[in-house]
Amino acid sequence: QVQLVESGGGLVQAGGFLRLSCAASGSIFSINTMGWYRQPPGKQRELVAVISSGGSTNYADSVKGRFTISRDSVKNTVYLQMNSLKPEDTAVYYCKAAGVRFSTGYRPSVDYWGKGTLVTVSS
Repeated sequence: QVQLVESGGGLVQAGGFLRLSCAASGSIFSINTMGWYRQPPGKQRELVAVISSGGSTNYADSVKGRFTISRDSVKNTVYLQMNSLKPEDTAVYYCKAAGVRFSTGYRPSVDYWGKGTLVTVSS
């Protein structure tokens, strides 16, 4: 099994910044893609940013130029640097790991999710 633990959320004023971290633990050999998703109050979960094992990234249009995703594949950790935060960025932010390969060689066809961390941006 894989456990994903997010940290770094909190309350910040508009224009401020936060850095989220997500550490994956378990008998992991590699993770293909790691990413961040968010669920604003009363809305569906949406993609924020993803990063592949090779470093390719993809961002939601709403965060391009403000957020930066990065990863440390040795530590199986993904980060999200969020700058110029807006009230509409308020959401629970979830980490996802996809394409996990365990040290046994097993590659389950499931995605793993963290429990989320709340980011609140006040106006």
